Amino acid sequence: MKLFVFLFTLLIAAKEAFCQQTQKPPLHGKHWMAITGKPLGATAGAAVFQKGGNAVDAACAMLAATCTMWDVLSWGGETQALIYNPKTKKVIAINAMGVAPTGATVSFFKSKGYNFPPEYGPLAATTPGTPGGLCLMLARYGRLSLKEVLAPAMELAAGYPIEARTANSIERNKKRIKAWPYSSKVFLTHPGKDREAPEAGEIFVQNDLLITLQKLVATETLALQKGASREAAIMAACDRFYKGDIAEEFVRGCREQGGLITLQDLANWKPLEEEPLHIDYKGIDVYKLQSWTQGPSLLQALNMLENFDLKKMGYNSSEYIHTIYQALNLSFADRDFYYGDPAFPPQEPIKGLLSKAYAKQRAAQIRPTRNNPDAAPGDPYPFEGKTNPFMELMKKRGFTSDSSNRPFMPQHDERQTTLSQNDDEIYLDRLWRGTTSIEAADEEGWVVSVTPSGGWVPACIAGRTGVGMSQRMQSFVLDSTINPFNIVAPGKRPRVTLTPSLAMKEGRPFLAFAVQGGDTQEQNQLQFFLNIVEFGMTVQQAAEAANINSNQLWLSLGGTKISDRKPRPGAILLNDNTPENTRASLKEMGYTLSFGDRTSGPINAIYFDWKHGSLWGGSSNHGEDYGIAW
Repeated sequence: MKLFVFLFTLLIAAKEAFCQQTQKPPLHGKHWMAITGKPLGATAGAAVFQKGGNAVDAACAMLAATCTMWDVLSWGGETQALIYNPKTKKVIAINAMGVAPTGATVSFFKSKGYNFPPEYGPLAATTPGTPGGLCLMLARYGRLSLKEVLAPAMELAAGYPIEARTANSIERNKKRIKAWPYSSKVFLTHPGKDREAPEAGEIFVQNDLLITLQKLVATETLALQKGASREAAIMAACDRFYKGDIAEEFVRGCREQGGLITLQDLANWKPLEEEPLHIDYKGIDVYKLQSWTQGPSLLQALNMLENFDLKKMGYNSSEYIHTIYQALNLSFADRDFYYGDPAFPPQEPIKGLLSKAYAKQRAAQIRPTRNNPDAAPGDPYPFEGKTNPFMELMKKRGFTSDSSNRPFMPQHDERQTTLSQNDDEIYLDRLWRGTTSIEAADEEGWVVSVTPSGGWVPACIAGRTGVGMSQRMQSFVLDSTINPFNIVAPGKRPRVTLTPSLAMKEGRPFLAFAVQGGDTQEQNQLQFFLNIVEFGMTVQQAAEAANINSNQLWLSLGGTKISDRKPRPGAILLNDNTPENTRASLKEMGYTLSFGDRTSGPINAIYFDWKHGSLWGGSSNHGEDYGIAW
């Protein structure tokens, strides 16, 4: 009888864990849904829906608004998106990642003493991608004019009440901002005072940016007056940014401050529409961008996890956490060695990396009761019928065909370091470094998932454009022993962390989701997806549910020394509410534990309830993320 009562109690507790009240209510909508990282950004999306726009129009309006509000990005950053087109019933990938400029070579950065390109300033800048990406999406798949879609952003640029988070970020970074005259003029609204940044609630005005946006709209209007089509008029505005007077001022301001970007770099760059990658996970097609992002690592992890009974393990049991961590170890080891811009040689072995047979081989390497601190890249080439051309390089790295007991770091960089609390805080900032996410859907069937970024505070603003330059150069490497596919070169895209997701089931949209947070993005998205698919959580419960974060990977952002970036084997972040028995079990498996009160990542998502013909929205309880639906 006692055993029955005990088991019944456990069953009730498990059920309550999934039925518990969320900190934020789920969103429900019949006609449309708009979710992003700022309340005013979501309002911009809602306003465009109210004008008759579709989900692409709304996503573009939210992108423009959040760039203008410096939601850990700016207009000079980069955009990557997945779009479901209900007319063709296909998922489209938008690649609006900027490229390394002329002169951005390994020898150039090494001559300045860097082991990675810098984190901040003009030398951290790739060419801007967001203006081109927005124009491409809007022109091909939206309904409204650029003028209508940019109207909320233009009103924000004319002056909006700045939030405490952004204002305080400016104040914290004011020393670095003062090195750049155009940034100082925009951000430091009270020069010489104790607090030089704006105060929370202060009306923050960006006249130069407003003029830049007005120029884009004026170009569209003139093109329409001359008889251009809607699409051609929008792309004419895009050309003004990349080839006209805006480009000239951007390049002048960049090079005046020591940057490398040329007029030819801007004129040569174009946003791309690509075929996304996808895998089937138990009847659900999960779509990601190509290997210039970390997106395929989520697909690899899902392929591996398909070989385990995750539901039987139980949500966030020690066995489940261990299995998730190990799958992430292996997928990130491949990410860190094999991913890069597919437009440049060598060709990434993506077919092999996403092979189910390769995943089964990798899954078999997972030790059931012990963390593997030496998890290393595998050999996907045989699964493409090829021979690995990098075997000698892998041997140089210390990797062998034996999956056990091999070092993950280049041998010449192995050394013990003593970390202070400040070092740890800097490391975690680099691991979690954020951006924003944008999710939009409408009753016609358009779905958009975007993870834009770049040009975050402290941003170096390019001249009188009001546009903060990207900092994405830092995601390149200068050493082929770390990753032969991601070596910096002019015209090349860095392998970025930015990675929206879209899932289809039975030929219809199932889930659109994205999250900010640097190298933690795929970690949180993986667990969010499994929370819904394996454990039956609602989209809001899944967005708030406790996840884990692994530090056993090469950091993609921050620091110019090898020691700043190298993996921390066995380091794991757990939620404060993790039970003592789970903690003890994980310690026995070789993990080093740390804790936080919110570990799910700032996830935003839309779930498609085809049974009832409605939309469910989940918006993170982490910070300022917000959604509006109707």
